[in-house]
Amino acid sequence: MTVDTTGTPQAPALPVAPATTTAAPTAHVPRRTGFTISADGAYAACLAEATVPSEEGEGGGGWYVERWSLDGPEPYAVALPATQPEEPGTQVLPLPDGRVLVRREVGAANGGANGGGNGAWNGGGIAGRAAVGAESGAGAEGGAEDRTGNGVGGSGGNSGADEEPSAAGAGPDSGSGAGVAAGPGTPAAVCHDLSLLYPSGTGTGTQRIGALAGSDVRLLPPAPFGAFATCYDAGGGVTSLWQLCDAGGGSGGGPVHLVTVPGRCTGGAWLDRAGRLLALDREMDGRTKAVVVDLHAGQVSPLLQLTEDSDDRLLLAEPDSGLMIVRSDATGEARLGWGVLGSRHPVRFPDTLRVAGALLSPVAAQPGQILTPEACVVAFRSAVPGGGSSLALWRPGERRLHWRPAPADWLGPAARWLPRSPLHLPTPTALHPYDPPPVAAPAPLALPAPRVVRARALPPARRPLAVLPLQKAPLTPVA
Repeated sequence: MTVDTTGTPQAPALPVAPATTTAAPTAHVPRRTGFTISADGAYAACLAEATVPSEEGEGGGGWYVERWSLDGPEPYAVALPATQPEEPGTQVLPLPDGRVLVRREVGAANGGANGGGNGAWNGGGIAGRAAVGAESGAGAEGGAEDRTGNGVGGSGGNSGADEEPSAAGAGPDSGSGAGVAAGPGTPAAVCHDLSLLYPSGTGTGTQRIGALAGSDVRLLPPAPFGAFATCYDAGGGVTSLWQLCDAGGGSGGGPVHLVTVPGRCTGGAWLDRAGRLLALDREMDGRTKAVVVDLHAGQVSPLLQLTEDSDDRLLLAEPDSGLMIVRSDATGEARLGWGVLGSRHPVRFPDTLRVAGALLSPVAAQPGQILTPEACVVAFRSAVPGGGSSLALWRPGERRLHWRPAPADWLGPAARWLPRSPLHLPTPTALHPYDPPPVAAPAPLALPAPRVVRARALPPARRPLAVLPLQKAPLTPVA
């Protein structure tokens, strides 16, 4: 274990595991989950369930990672299978360079429970104290807390396409790499392997970048400046944030500890384009409140505190306009509301966002609306019992939803919304564009009824007045 002068634990720099390749299967894909789009909108990744043809029909082929290219005329997928099938709880995160970061739960972290640095797992040392973690908010509480980070261009948040089954341990890829960051006094610390996958010839190249150990480890929503994760330490009741790699996929010596936040943090939304301000939903003392973490200064400050007894969560943030979509029970029931980052105006809870029999979840927000949150269009996925869904577009400055049909094979709830571009919903065969709804024309002014003026005779003039040019006017009054 290495510790800097401030006492912050650092994952050790160990030899990097050699890349391994695995041949891609030929299979039918009946289901995909966790579809996530990279920050620049060029790539996406998900878990795909394969069924392999056999003499007895199609059989289960297991789950594998699938990478999608979205910057061409039509989307296409590349299978990235590992040496063994993935578990349904595996989490994927596409990077702007085309590689896919994968988090796998691989079992108990040996030696991590006591915070020791002498234990080993798969050839890697165990470093320091617990990484801290949080759920990604995808599908939490039956979908009430879906996050959007799937939306690109400032729409922070990350939500899976389907409800994922509970995570089970998946075996690590061959080879050993960077060590495990483990936590002190964590009775149920679990090791989570972190690897980069990429196409290599006809198979999959694998580069292990390290591991984190904690009660729960989750990747944060895509960002153009690198990949990050949270790790929750149930024993210490804290969540720590880690940078896993930079924008180019470089991992250096493994995960780098950034800051530790008291309480259990879930969700995640980036509040700026520079990667300094991160919003998390922190659970403490039985209540959940959104907080802001300054990753450069290592400081935590409140973001949403509507009432003392309310649960106030941030679902989506758009950095250009400052628009925030929240869910809170401050009104007595859980409702969607909107506010503006840094504004002194209160959060508003419009009745327009209450749709009977449907659950609205934000998936993306229109980028580029600088300092005009009322004009920023927000895209919502409207889910109804039975699995049906549609698309609703809404502006905070309007009092209506603009309904649009959603593709039946929508890989969602994911969406791509880039600056100077329409909203796109991905499907296995196309990116379906949606233009913003037209801005409603202002209502005509109600003018008063015209008055009828009756003509009346004017008294006769005593004598006509002479009109003189100003420079020739007399200096004395004209009689």
